[in-house]
Amino acid sequence: MSDSTPIDSRREKARQIAENPRGYKVCEGCDSIVGSQVVLCPNCHSYRFDDAPRRVIEQAELLGSREQTSVTSEDLG
Repeated sequence: MSDSTPIDSRREKARQIAENPRGYKVCEGCDSIVGSQVVLCPNCHSYRFDDAPRRVIEQAELLGSREQTSVTSEDLG
């Protein structure tokens, strides 16, 4: 049985994103981080993104440091 908590999982994902920021971009509609190939944000359906590596890293650090507060498509399904 794993002792991993949701915040630990978020921190690990944030670390992975920060190590490869060019593989991601930040949605300008809801500040979610999505894969670089995404055309529409799966959370808010925005089509505007910031793919600057520094922005991706900053957002990953922010999101990885706190509990999830947004509703995602997985939450609704």
